[in-house]
Amino acid sequence: MHTGFGPGEARPFLLHNVTAVDATRTINNAWISVSDGRIQTMGQGVAPDADTNRWTDVIDGRGGHVTPGFIDVHFHGGGSHSNEDGHQAILGALAAHHAHGTTRAVVSFVANPIPALVASLKTVAELTETTPLILGSHLEGPFLAAERRGAHKAEHLVTPANTNVSDLIAAARGTLRQITLDPGQPGALPAIREISRAGTRVAIGHTTASYETAVAAFAAGATMLTHTFNAMPGIHHREPGPIVAALDHDAYLELILDGIHVHPRVAAMLFRLAPSRVLLVSDAMAAAGAPDGYYALGEQSVDVRDGTAVLAGTSTLAGSTLTLDNALRLGISNKVHPQTVVEALTLTPAKLLNLSTVLGLLAPGYLADLVLFDPDWKIRASFAEGRRLFQAPGQP
Repeated sequence: MHTGFGPGEARPFLLHNVTAVDATRTINNAWISVSDGRIQTMGQGVAPDADTNRWTDVIDGRGGHVTPGFIDVHFHGGGSHSNEDGHQAILGALAAHHAHGTTRAVVSFVANPIPALVASLKTVAELTETTPLILGSHLEGPFLAAERRGAHKAEHLVTPANTNVSDLIAAARGTLRQITLDPGQPGALPAIREISRAGTRVAIGHTTASYETAVAAFAAGATMLTHTFNAMPGIHHREPGPIVAALDHDAYLELILDGIHVHPRVAAMLFRLAPSRVLLVSDAMAAAGAPDGYYALGEQSVDVRDGTAVLAGTSTLAGSTLTLDNALRLGISNKVHPQTVVEALTLTPAKLLNLSTVLGLLAPGYLADLVLFDPDWKIRASFAEGRRLFQAPGQP
């Protein structure tokens, strides 16, 4: 894993007087020391050397919480920036999410003509060479069912049978993390096998697939569901559909926990049914962290009112304006254990991306991607490899 972060070195600091929460444990009155971009030591109670000049900074957590940095494997933009607009827009969008706890992300693209998708994949491949905060790319199209296309333009949808999938894989130069695909498309199963052999995950999504079709896709190598419950058949007692197939095959399950896409009680049920396999994602478009108004999602016009994004002139949801700190708070308020919610934002996506030996936990040797909260789970600061990405006004 490339850990270069640009010029300069991370300064050593000590964080104390916090409750440390990750997927495996909760430590009250904890302290964490950071140097060289990694967590060095951790403990409970009085921090050693807190009043010496060993540390560039000594940060008092004031009885709040600290978690690993959030990893978003599905986002389309933020801060008025759309990922389709290139290098600076992608960096600007991710910067907007830093204020909400997301330290690293996979860059998602909606269905577009193949040459445009190739160009987008090349852009992300270049970005991964200069910033470790960009973890690769995700194609949410173009291999989608027209009936379940959501905010994707129908004219940009193609079938795997009529597409040279290897061109997309080659353009990404090893940085294509996942492709969302409807397994009912002609040529879908051979494409799933080809994509999987290349080291890219296949997610079932935007689909009309039956249980049996989804089972065949998982047998061919699919390992995920894209935004579970959305743009797919629901669970019926005589037609279990792709969700039950995913549950039966230990697949990873993306979930948009904004209270709009999925009812919070249904979300809580999914956590119980699939422990350690739920991935909280934002599916955020440009309006995340930005005012209501009209925005673009690919070539589509999106109307955002009261934080809900729909295709202009319709009631079709068009991504979200969710930030992952809001997902965290909504999960906790609906009686999902904080460790469970944190796991879905940190360790589970790290496992999906094969990065769980360096990201996703609060432990010595792990990269110092941290989110500092107040006692009410409002974000005070975020860090990546010990470097401060965001600091709330008036916070140390």
